[in-house]
Amino acid sequence: MSSADSTEAPIYAGLIEEQGDVPAEVRRVAEEVLREADRAIDFGAVGTAAAAR
Repeated sequence: MSSADSTEAPIYAGLIEEQGDVPAEVRRVAEEVLREADRAIDFGAVGTAAAAR
């Protein structure tokens, strides 16, 4: 958060200092879960197995 943002939203800046940047952390975890799910559910192998039959 830039200094301009903290002067425009001092309550938000205070919350970020006290609690951390929760929205950014949620976004990071969601992106990580999506990457893990993408690796776990690899439908590319399904087409390869069907072609081998």
